Amino acid sequence: MLDGFAQEGFADVWTPVAMSREVGKKPLGLTLASERIVLFRDNEGRVSALHDQCPHRGVKLSLGKVGEDGCLECPFHGWRFASGGACSHIPLNPMPEEKRRRFSATAFPVRERGGLIWLYTRPGAEAPEEPPFPEALERKGVRVHMYAETWKAHWTRPMENMLDAPHLPFVHRRTIGMGVRRRITKDSKMEMEVSPTPTGFRTSWRLEGGPAEADLDWMRPNGMCLTVPIPDRLLRLHMWCIPVDAHHTRMLQVTARDFLKLQPFAAVLDAFTRSVLREDRASVESSAPSEVPPVSQERSVATDRATLAFRRWYLERKKRGPQEVAPRPEAPSLVG
Repeated sequence: MLDGFAQEGFADVWTPVAMSREVGKKPLGLTLASERIVLFRDNEGRVSALHDQCPHRGVKLSLGKVGEDGCLECPFHGWRFASGGACSHIPLNPMPEEKRRRFSATAFPVRERGGLIWLYTRPGAEAPEEPPFPEALERKGVRVHMYAETWKAHWTRPMENMLDAPHLPFVHRRTIGMGVRRRITKDSKMEMEVSPTPTGFRTSWRLEGGPAEADLDWMRPNGMCLTVPIPDRLLRLHMWCIPVDAHHTRMLQVTARDFLKLQPFAAVLDAFTRSVLREDRASVESSAPSEVPPVSQERSVATDRATLAFRRWYLERKKRGPQEVAPRPEAPSLVG
């Protein structure tokens, strides 16, 4: 059951799966690593996550509705499920609560932080740690812009793209890579640094031994945060590559900044960040195979250090499959 997470190297991890504004009064059905998930809010507005499959006859619970009691009702036979998955009522079949427990739906740990819905990819009431959400998304005085679109690619290809600096002066030559494009020559050299962090690694790059261009954090398994160095200003570009299935990825872009927050300037800058994301799409979708292959099957160079670090982690994790996860202290945020 729920083998999709292991097959995608996505077992036992936190990931955002939706924006808070996408989950309203109606249940929201989505697919995560080929597994069906339903999100819904109870009568107090709290978000819950269940496997989008009624344990009775396998019908999608997302086709149902949330009652006044905050329970999710299956559209087929009216079975009702509380936020933790417990079956609260089976029409036409009166029985004591202790007997109904065997008819529960599969629930997942879920959190709502920073305008995002986070899900832990292992069924159960508790997760061993809290999600590594960026603190800046809840900071006062910061404008947060969110945007999502779906690409035709396995999630590992866009994830590597987001960790790749050498493509900036080529794919983004007219936008964020323009400055680097103007400075490079035929003999230019880019030096990459990759340092482990509690939630993944941090990478930076230099041209010809100059100052670091920017800091980029990989947040296991599928998150990235680029801190743009602007004196006395906050600008952080976050990206999560959320697997839908083996050939589709939902790209969730979240920008946080403490300037240009008023219209029409905010709308112009938000549109710019969306356009930068779309510049990557054609290259990523054309990559073959769709999923990143073993390191030995492609030719790599020194400037691939960050992407290779991610690839080795992913391939090793996928080989191991789901693991027993022991509780551990919450890691400090690297992207606050």
